[in-house]
Amino acid sequence: MSQINRLTGGQINRAAPVTFTFDGKNYQGFEGDTLASALLANGVRLMGRSFKYHRPRGVLTAGSEEPNALVELRSGGRQEPNTRATVAEIYDGLEANSQNRWPSLERDFMAINDRFSTFLSAGFYYKTFMWPKAFWEKLYEPIIRRAAGLGSLTGEADPDAYDKGFLHCDLLVIGAGPAGLAAALTAGRAGAQVILADEDFQLGGRLLAETQPLLDMTAVDWVGQATAELANMGNVRVMPRTTIFGAYDHGVYGAVERNADHLIAPAAGKPRQTLWRIYSKRALVATGAIERPIAFENNDRPGVMLAGATRAYANRWATTPAQSVVVFGNNDNAHQTARDLMAKGVDVPAVVDIRPDAPAIEGTEVLAGAQIINTKGRLGLTSVTVRLANGQTHEIKCGALAMSGGWNPNLGLTCHQRGRPVWNEDIHAFAPGQGLPVGQIVVGAAMGEMSTHAALSGGAAKAVEALADLGINAKAADLPKAEDAPVTMTPFWHVQGAKRAWLDFQNDVTVKDVKLAHQENFTSVEHLKRYTTLGMATDQGKTSNMGALAVMAELTGKSIPETGTTIFRPPYTPVAMGALAGRAVGKDFHPTRLTPSHKWAEEQGAEFVEVGNWLRTQWFPKAGETHWRQSVDREVLQTRKSVGICDVTTLGKIDVQGADAAEFLNKIYANGFAKLPVGKVRYGLMLREDGVAYDDGTAARLAEDHFVVTTTTANAVGVYRNMEFARQCLWPDLDVQLISTTEAWAQYAVAGPNARKLLQKIVDPEFDISNEAFPFMACGEITVCGGCRARLFRISFSGELAYEIAVPTRYGDALMREMMVAGEEFDVVPYGTEALGVMRIEKGHAAGNELNGTTTALNLGLGRMVSTKKDCIGNVLSRRDGMTSEDALNLVGLRPVNAAKTVPAGGHLMNATGPVDAAHDQGYVTSAAYSPILESSIGLAFVKGGFDRVGEQLKLVNPLEGQEVMVEIVSPHFVDPEGEKLRA
Repeated sequence: MSQINRLTGGQINRAAPVTFTFDGKNYQGFEGDTLASALLANGVRLMGRSFKYHRPRGVLTAGSEEPNALVELRSGGRQEPNTRATVAEIYDGLEANSQNRWPSLERDFMAINDRFSTFLSAGFYYKTFMWPKAFWEKLYEPIIRRAAGLGSLTGEADPDAYDKGFLHCDLLVIGAGPAGLAAALTAGRAGAQVILADEDFQLGGRLLAETQPLLDMTAVDWVGQATAELANMGNVRVMPRTTIFGAYDHGVYGAVERNADHLIAPAAGKPRQTLWRIYSKRALVATGAIERPIAFENNDRPGVMLAGATRAYANRWATTPAQSVVVFGNNDNAHQTARDLMAKGVDVPAVVDIRPDAPAIEGTEVLAGAQIINTKGRLGLTSVTVRLANGQTHEIKCGALAMSGGWNPNLGLTCHQRGRPVWNEDIHAFAPGQGLPVGQIVVGAAMGEMSTHAALSGGAAKAVEALADLGINAKAADLPKAEDAPVTMTPFWHVQGAKRAWLDFQNDVTVKDVKLAHQENFTSVEHLKRYTTLGMATDQGKTSNMGALAVMAELTGKSIPETGTTIFRPPYTPVAMGALAGRAVGKDFHPTRLTPSHKWAEEQGAEFVEVGNWLRTQWFPKAGETHWRQSVDREVLQTRKSVGICDVTTLGKIDVQGADAAEFLNKIYANGFAKLPVGKVRYGLMLREDGVAYDDGTAARLAEDHFVVTTTTANAVGVYRNMEFARQCLWPDLDVQLISTTEAWAQYAVAGPNARKLLQKIVDPEFDISNEAFPFMACGEITVCGGCRARLFRISFSGELAYEIAVPTRYGDALMREMMVAGEEFDVVPYGTEALGVMRIEKGHAAGNELNGTTTALNLGLGRMVSTKKDCIGNVLSRRDGMTSEDALNLVGLRPVNAAKTVPAGGHLMNATGPVDAAHDQGYVTSAAYSPILESSIGLAFVKGGFDRVGEQLKLVNPLEGQEVMVEIVSPHFVDPEGEKLRA
């Protein structure tokens, strides 16, 4: 429990001790600690193992760029792998475990890989697993799968909730360091709507890690004042613990807010994390910079850290990785680490600076022109070997090494829309260049402006500039004076002659691997990345890319900008699958939509079936019925004998309004709609751009400028999207507006000889729905049941006299009950989707089975509906030779020669005599059902040249189930082929 490496000061709450476990051992830290800082304070340097060689690894950084210290947090369903110990806040009861090791972190048997590193160099998987071919499935693949991945999942359900939300702002400030705080203060004081987001749980960025004063106060005090002011602004939303992970079109940014990751469990009803979609008019990126390591022999031992991170642990978290720390760098920033450590009482035996003119530091020896060439220590650093400027070497005992090769602007979000970084010679790093997302501005260290003064002044100035674009007058916030020292560094990437100098600490990529890639001509940065796996780990190359590019540049004789760089893609840091899913898990993963009559149907004991997102009634069983077919047959017979009611609310409904609505639909549908009279309905067919039929339905003209379009249930969303695309992109000049009203109207099919009589009892008397006044394919707006507004369409899917009646959804349940009461004298029957399907097959109507994405109007027998007198989507391509061939598949009906036999759906048709194979396939069955009217199994099928083969017998085969049935081709209109009933 002893915190042997805890220092004085810091920004931790020593009055709030916290107990946690790591690999089953108890440790103590303080509120405000991260897991990494608390473990370092307790003398723990070994925190993980590398992916390929399983080499011992300790913490390298103090932020989300950490490649080494990846741990599993919590247990059971809450277990979360690959969490960076550097950003995980500790809390009482936190369980943390190391990963990628067995049986323990100290004794990892897979470390044997390190002994065979010669055979596991870059690209070994491309060369090793190619032969012999027979070994792949039985040997290679199982080995690879067993070794792949970092961390583990328990397989238990996560008990926590995750959520999603939407936010809007004038200015999104990404990063709450000096630049971000200055920008947020400036915009907030101007009255703009501001969101300030930072992945840390404290605002301040690098200011929290520094000791230089701002005017007459410490940086931490100024951060506290700025945070308090922002928190009191009603127009500013401050979002700590929030990572902006992606920049998308139109100023949209993805963000994950970790609401309860710092708690043992979320509060009841509250989410662990929230995925936000932020709509910004302008976005200011103030994400700072990432320090880069130096590559030298064995630079990966636990205790070797970045100098800026070492300084952050000392100043912010009051901890040191060891009581004796050597500093190695090529810049003055590394010297600041040495001064801060010594001020905290940490021994700094030497500062090794590659610059011959390195300045002296009081209190320690500066070895100018020297380099560290090796380290010692099996599970943690014990000493470093230094090569002096005169070529002599000597060993320095120490417990930690703080190294700094300079700083790279944090470019991630600037590249998410193909932005290309440009080389900045002043800082010897890539900085944001061309192709920034629209509305994005970059400031501070993220832009390569490395001084605190530049960050503060730049953040304020750019905020004023961004708001001016929006018509908001702003004045740069009054800011404290800060250091404005220029960057003083000498580029230095790796120590020459090292055998194993590490560039990518997580994926075990060394300088030697880059040299091998060059030798084998993988010199393109994209090839280099994939051949060596450089930067393909969870840190996405944040700490490894620049060193590797510099090595490749040396090998090719090019400059670094000539060598180029890969660019970054979302997400900036990993996003939990739970956050992406939000509340769409369990039952809500596939939301269930209920029809307006669902409650009434439940009361009748209905059986339900999932139809897309909808739960629809399949059939209504009655007492004494022991098989579903009995229920379905009864519903069909009773409907055709008298009257039946079916809930068809799930059909897509789209209101099309505007002066050009008719012209618009004329372009959407294959058949004509321009001259459709008001009060009439027309059946329509829609084609894809390639001429294939993709949906059918009706369009009812309620007024000169108002149509109601219906679609199939399955394509309701797709049709609406395509129509909206056509409205906005293909014909933007047309005066037409669309809105989906599928959920707004409850709709019922009322079918059967007594359908009119039933409806006349509920339709208000001022509306005449007689055959003469309201003929087949008529439509109109009416009222029912004493003034409830409604719509009535005389259309038939069953082939019977039929109507579809619609009322606002809130009245759907009441209407169903009212119609059932009104129909009692006619022995009304409710029917479900099975009976609906039977009757539509009996009538020969095409549905989803026939509109399967491969069929044309000709296949469906609707070729004449594709108008040659007008243009429409898919018109031209529908007339291609392959779409109009004489032996094209045609939709026909099938009846078994032996009425006792069953027509199997999906079966294939062969000639009555001859081979039974794919080469002689004559077609296939799309839909099949038992017809209680015909007392026989029937089906719809696509048959080659089927229109001319009516009366011919074919062999229907189902090889999978060993079925073979002789069938006869008939008209697909099994019932009332002349349509007399539906016009009655």
